[in-house]
Amino acid sequence: MFTSLQRISVGFALALIIGTALGILLGQSKLADETIGSLVIALQSIPSIVWLPIALLAFGQGSTAIIFIIVLGGTWAMTMNIRMGIKNVQPLLIRAARTMGYKGSELVWKVMLPASIPAALTGARLAWAFGWRALMAGELLGRGGLGRTLLDARDMFNMDLVIAIMVIISIIGLIVEYLVFAPLEKKVMTRWGLTK
Repeated sequence: MFTSLQRISVGFALALIIGTALGILLGQSKLADETIGSLVIALQSIPSIVWLPIALLAFGQGSTAIIFIIVLGGTWAMTMNIRMGIKNVQPLLIRAARTMGYKGSELVWKVMLPASIPAALTGARLAWAFGWRALMAGELLGRGGLGRTLLDARDMFNMDLVIAIMVIISIIGLIVEYLVFAPLEKKVMTRWGLTK
């Protein structure tokens, strides 16, 4: 379990960083959106497990290959949500910020990104979900972790262990949802005045 949690932590963090950077680029640049944006949409439609043979060839059967799969699983969802968040910032906010002297990167960091936090939260939630699934799929063919233990238990016809691991996977998902994302969502919705 700790091996899986370590992998998802690294992969999820990288997916957030890369996805945010790409999302800002696509949201800000029409040229990047029309070129790289199309590539992101194409890559988003490829299940992350499909990349596993390439990851195993490139990185071997260690944690790096599995983290690579997690990053691919989560990055595109984060990218598209940040992109939409940036594009949907109210023009009035941008005009007001420009009137106050904000421009360039200052406009992005102090106005656009804060205004797109609700979309970023949705992206992070999706990145976690896709990354967690990618982790389980990647560990089936990799080494160590809950996914590999699940496969070994199946091979040994140990159904008790199979069910126990499925319960552990579900519980971890519930813990992350209710102890991390639900409180964060409540704070964000309250802060941005989106609660009813």
